[in-house]
Amino acid sequence: MTSSFSRSWLSLAGLLPVAIATTLFILFLQAVPVIAAGRTLRQVWQWVPGLGVDLSFVIDGLSLTFALLISGIGALVMLYSARYLAGHVHQARFSLLLTSFMLAMLGLVLSDNLLTLFVFWELTTITSYLLIGFDHSAKKARRSALQALLVTGVGGLALLAAIILIGTTAGTFELSELRAMPAILTGSTLYLPILVLVLLAAFTKSAQMPFHFWLPNAMAAPTPVSAYLHSATMVKAGIYLLARMHPSLSGTDVWLWTLTIAGAVTTVFASIMAVRQTDLKLALAYTTLMALGALTLLLGNSTGYAITAAVTFLIVHSLYKAALFLVIGIVDHGTGTREVDRLSGLVRAMPVTAAAAAVAALSMAGFPPFLGFIGKELKYAGALAVASEPVLVAGAVLLSSALMFAVAGIVALRPFWGKAGDPPKPPKEGPWAMLLGPVVLAGLGAFFGIMPSVIATTLVNPTVTAILAEPGEAKPLLLWAGINLPLLLSIATFVLGAFLYALHRPLRRGLIWITQRTPSLDGGWDGFLAGVMAVCRWQTQLLQTGILRRYLFLTFATAFVAMAGTLVAKDAIDLPNLVPDVLPKHGMLFVLIFLGLALTVITQSRIAAIAGLGVVGIGIAMLFILFSAPDVAITQLLVETLIVVLFAAAALRLPHLPRGGSGWRFWDAMLALGLGVTTTAILLMVTASPVDRELTGFFEGASWPEAFGRNIVNVILVDFRALDTFGEIAVVLVAAIGAYALLKGTPERQKK
Repeated sequence: MTSSFSRSWLSLAGLLPVAIATTLFILFLQAVPVIAAGRTLRQVWQWVPGLGVDLSFVIDGLSLTFALLISGIGALVMLYSARYLAGHVHQARFSLLLTSFMLAMLGLVLSDNLLTLFVFWELTTITSYLLIGFDHSAKKARRSALQALLVTGVGGLALLAAIILIGTTAGTFELSELRAMPAILTGSTLYLPILVLVLLAAFTKSAQMPFHFWLPNAMAAPTPVSAYLHSATMVKAGIYLLARMHPSLSGTDVWLWTLTIAGAVTTVFASIMAVRQTDLKLALAYTTLMALGALTLLLGNSTGYAITAAVTFLIVHSLYKAALFLVIGIVDHGTGTREVDRLSGLVRAMPVTAAAAAVAALSMAGFPPFLGFIGKELKYAGALAVASEPVLVAGAVLLSSALMFAVAGIVALRPFWGKAGDPPKPPKEGPWAMLLGPVVLAGLGAFFGIMPSVIATTLVNPTVTAILAEPGEAKPLLLWAGINLPLLLSIATFVLGAFLYALHRPLRRGLIWITQRTPSLDGGWDGFLAGVMAVCRWQTQLLQTGILRRYLFLTFATAFVAMAGTLVAKDAIDLPNLVPDVLPKHGMLFVLIFLGLALTVITQSRIAAIAGLGVVGIGIAMLFILFSAPDVAITQLLVETLIVVLFAAAALRLPHLPRGGSGWRFWDAMLALGLGVTTTAILLMVTASPVDRELTGFFEGASWPEAFGRNIVNVILVDFRALDTFGEIAVVLVAAIGAYALLKGTPERQKK
């Protein structure tokens, strides 16, 4: 049994994140009047001044909207979690991960520096991986977490590459500076690679086709994680990136058509797949895909109607999606199931949950007077504003909205109304801590629908201005805009949606029959991973043979191919004529080094081989003396002497060298000859090139005034490169410990 101390700790672990999120929400709320007045808040701290990297954060309409959603919904989700996971042995770990996830998302949306944004981007990937795989004992959770990590991780690498190209092209990593020169990227020759990389990052994070399959599988996470991840956090990170980069990358046909096609395909496909599901949580997951597709589609355009629709729908979706996920969690918690076919008539036992579900679902379906109705009207207006293909885009929005109408009925109507169903356990209403979130979020959807001016002036208009980088482009949010084409499309949505809801059972059976007979990307993922593992096993068997000689051969062969191949490919071979500079004493040293090398290669004795290498080392030390480097020569002599002594002591315990292996000896000789010739050629060409004395002059000028040393080499090692020297000493120490352990041997060997 859990002790009273443990119970109080678990309660603290559950409520502390609520306090943190609530405090942050209040702080962000105080910035609303400032941002609504047209101002922008920015704070900068130096991070890596030498590279021009700062910790810079900005609050404008876009970042403030996301910050309020992240912290506000986060506070309600964390309160919900405190009760949902009460008494769980890992509640403290869950609370830490969820809080870290929230802070990473806040850092992402507030960052004004692309490199800082990337750091927080990767933190959201790591924390979401840990949250999705929270139930690590379940195979499904582990698979889903790894899938999300790998898919979004690829997007993270693409984002890093895009950031490097953006910094190279624009000369800055600051987003505020990029917005001030909107044509710097679109007019660059690197525009297309940058766009492809940014879209890859956004599409993987926000689960656009064909990277959509990881998002439904993320439902393996606990319900509070699903509610938070789908409404205000990770899956919206890709949408945020598209919105933030809109002033710098939009306005081209590639941007328009890529986002329009990807968004339209995703929203229609996801809506169809949502109707197919019988698990309420999974159905909501596919409706998230639909919303992300619609947002991507709208962000492909640059008209005021399209961007206003995107911002409004972003807020609408966050409110009703979080509310419905939390409702499904209460239903699952109170009945023991999420299967829609086993749920019915719950309104009698769960009236508050049913009311919250109904209000949120009405907003999701786009009924007046909810904010969802205004968002749907704006979506149609934005779709019709796409000058290239308004019919195609509006048709995709109409079909997906009608399917969403049907899914809203499946999620919020069927489980609560009608005769009583057959759940695994008697239904009961959820506690207040779990009910507060869905009630508040659903109520906000209704309040903002009745009073749209409140949200329009404070959040929507500043966000549209931030995305378009042009003030005055936002369109009004009107509950009644007159009889127009968007209104007629809304009526068509209700009619078609009601028809689809009435036929959703046979439609679902047909979709199940089709999907069972067609390949899926999720199933292909397992095959892809199996292929990767097969390649890894083949590579391991080829390279990791356990033979040290093979390892050395492959390592040096790779170095030879890289260096020689580069010289040939770049036509960089330009050897200087050094014959007049070679003196007789140089030739004598060459003969000495050659004889030591020949002894090392020919002998079958390890002692003779190390002695030959010692001769080579002494010859090189004498070369250093001839070229006025006595300190390096002394170091070389000491190292050579130490190596000979240590190896001689170790060789007494080693078996004799095996005879034979002439084939390997030949290839070893060829590789050594090729690598030696290539290295020599590179060194000759480097030494013949003009020497840049910038660093030399710096060390000569700074050695005594700054480090109080006259031996420049020593000063470089112990002052200017102190950390490098410390690392080298640590490596030598570790190697010495390892050598001592090998020479000493194991106790079993000593007994023998």
